[in-house]
Amino acid sequence: MSNISINHLTFGFDSQERLLFEDANLNLDTQWKLGLIGRNGRGKTTLLRLLLNELPYSGSITHEQQFVYFPLTVSDDQQLTLFVLQESGEFEQWRLERELNLLQLDPEVLWRPFATLSGGEQTKVLLARLFVDEENFPLIDEPTNHLDVTAREHVARYLQQKTGFIVVSHDRQFVDEVVDHVLAIEKSRLVLYKGNYSVYELQKQQKDAYEQEQNSKLKKEIGRLKQTAAEKAEWSRGRERDKLGSPTKKGSGAIYDTGAIGARAARTMKRSKAIVKRMEDQIQDKSALLKDIEWIDPLKMTPLVSHHDVLLEAEHFQLGYEQPLFKPLTFAIRQKERLGIQGANGSGKSSLIASILGTFDGQQSGTIKTAHGITISYVRQNYEDNCGMLTEFAQEHGLNYQDLLNNLKKLGLERAVFQTPIQQMSMGQRKRVELAKSLATPAELFIWDEPLNYLDVFNQKQLEEVIHLVEPSMLIIEHDRYFLEQVSTKLLTLTIDEVE
Repeated sequence: MSNISINHLTFGFDSQERLLFEDANLNLDTQWKLGLIGRNGRGKTTLLRLLLNELPYSGSITHEQQFVYFPLTVSDDQQLTLFVLQESGEFEQWRLERELNLLQLDPEVLWRPFATLSGGEQTKVLLARLFVDEENFPLIDEPTNHLDVTAREHVARYLQQKTGFIVVSHDRQFVDEVVDHVLAIEKSRLVLYKGNYSVYELQKQQKDAYEQEQNSKLKKEIGRLKQTAAEKAEWSRGRERDKLGSPTKKGSGAIYDTGAIGARAARTMKRSKAIVKRMEDQIQDKSALLKDIEWIDPLKMTPLVSHHDVLLEAEHFQLGYEQPLFKPLTFAIRQKERLGIQGANGSGKSSLIASILGTFDGQQSGTIKTAHGITISYVRQNYEDNCGMLTEFAQEHGLNYQDLLNNLKKLGLERAVFQTPIQQMSMGQRKRVELAKSLATPAELFIWDEPLNYLDVFNQKQLEEVIHLVEPSMLIIEHDRYFLEQVSTKLLTLTIDEVE
C-alpha cells in the first residue's frame, strides 16, 4: 500500500483572481477508486496536471506512482490503432487484447486506422492501453464523452474490476458505479468523502444543511453584537460630548466643569471603548466561522401554454438511408409531457430530430407532425455557428438580454466572459450559451439534443430542478441515463430490432 501525499498545495492561474487551491492537504491511498468532482472551472483537470507535474505550484506532492493520463495524445490518427497505442510505450499485445475483451471490444480494431474507429471505440482502446501496465496509476479525464448508454455500461463494469485510479466524470450514475471514494473540489478546498457518489451526495446535503443552520445562528449573533456595539459606541460619544461640553451652552463644557463629571466620564468611556473593541473582535471571530456554502441558483425557463393538446405526434414513423435506422415508431407528446429518447450511437436519434425540424435528407415513411403554429426551442449538438457579442446574439434571436445573462451567470459563466465574442469562448462556455438561448426562448415545445455535454453535476441539477418546477413539454435525447430518468415522463429506446 502506498500513498499520494499533498501538503500545503497552493495554485492559481495569473489570469484568475481566485486561487484554485489554497493550502490544501490530503493523503490518498493508491488502491482507492477515486472520483474527482467539482464545478467546471474549479480545477479538476488542473489537479490531474499538477499530479503529472506539468504545472508549477507551491507546497508538495509526493508519491511513487507512474501516472498516465486519459485521453492519451494521438499524433497521427491515420496510423493503425496498434501503432498509435505503441507510441506511448512498448507492451505485450496479448495483454492489450485481454483488456479489449474485458471492454466488450473486438481486438480486430487494432488493425484499423485509428481515425476510422467510432468515438466509443477510441475511448475503449485508449482506456485499455492505460491498464496494460499494472504499475500505471491512471488519471482518467471524462471517459464517458462519446459513449452511448451501452458503452458506458461496458466501461463501468470494466473499471469495477480495477483498483487504483482517479476518474473525472459528470455522469453521476457512472461515478456511482465505479468509485469507492469521492474527492470534491469545494471552492478552493479539497474535501474527501468515503463511499460512492450517492454517499457523497447524502453527506454533502447533511453538511450543507448543518452549515446553513450554523450560519443562520452566527448571523443573528453577529447582528446582535453589532447592534450592542453601536449602542455602546453612541453612548461613549455622548459621554465625550458631556466632558467637552457645548460651545454654545453656558456651563456645559470643560471651562465650567468642576472636574467630577470629567473624571467619571473618562473612566466610563475607557470601559465602554474596551467593550466595543471586544465586541468588534467577537464579530470578526464569528464572521470567520461563516461557511461559504455553494448554492445551486435556480434557472429561469419560459414555456408557453398551447391550446393544442398534442404537440408532437408520430404514427408508424421510420427513417433510413439504404437501410432503416429504427423500427417504426408511434408516440405522442402532450402538454407537460417529456419524452426521453435513448439509443446506441447511430440508431437515428439525431435524425429523428432532423425530421421533426424538416432537415432530414434520407428516406422516411409513416407520419410525424407538430401542432400547427407552435414555437420550438432547440438545443443542438453542434452550435459552432453561434457567434458575435452576447448583446447581438440576444437581439438576433429575439431574446430578453437580461434573462440570457442571468441564466449564463447561474450556469457558471464568469462576468468577464460576457464581453468575449461567442466564437472565442471555450466549447463549454459556448454550450452554456446554446442552452441559455433555449431557456430564454418562450416556446410550447423544447427539443434538446444531448444537453449535458460539457455541463457539470451542479448544472445538471439546475436543469432537473427547473424542469420539475415549470413542467415544459419536451423531447430530450441524452446518454446520461440518470438525468433522463429524472426529468422524463416517458422513455423510448430506439433499436433496429425492437422499439421498447
